Amino acid sequence: MPKLWSDTIATHRESVREAVLDAAAAMVADRGLTGVTMAEVAQRAGVGRATLYKYFADVDSILTAWHQRQVADHLLRLSDVWERTRSIDDVLEAYAFVRHEHPSSEAAASLHRSEHVARAHEHLVSFIAERLGEVRDDVPARELAAYCVHALGAAGAVPSKAAVRRLVAVVLSGLRGEAGR
Repeated sequence: MPKLWSDTIATHRESVREAVLDAAAAMVADRGLTGVTMAEVAQRAGVGRATLYKYFADVDSILTAWHQRQVADHLLRLSDVWERTRSIDDVLEAYAFVRHEHPSSEAAASLHRSEHVARAHEHLVSFIAERLGEVRDDVPARELAAYCVHALGAAGAVPSKAAVRRLVAVVLSGLRGEAGR
């Protein structure tokens, strides 16, 4: 079994943690959330099982940490889109594609009930609300942001990228009060 080691203890710990999360991600991709086992995570990460248990108590704690990393990466992706384009349209489209690429499943529902998801959702709504500007004067930006997040969540259930783009167009139309035009 290969050993992971880096220059400092902190770097080493972070390398082990990332290797474990990467191994879990690969297993989730291969088998779904229910196909992750501690023994195989340890093997794929290149660490002993005793080491793995020093970092994570069980599979659920690994999956929660992996999901937290995923959510943080998604929020960073949206932030990068905003920094690059300064377009709320582009941010909302990017969010819709994140949802399309990661549709909800029954197994994922347990991860989505976690406190970190509630915090991330709150962050997302605030992020969008702050960037909406003065889109409409009849609805507060925060309510419009919540509408966008919930409506674009449907992108996880549409069959194609073209369908995602149509959904984004409908949401943007509603956001601007142009529905039915």
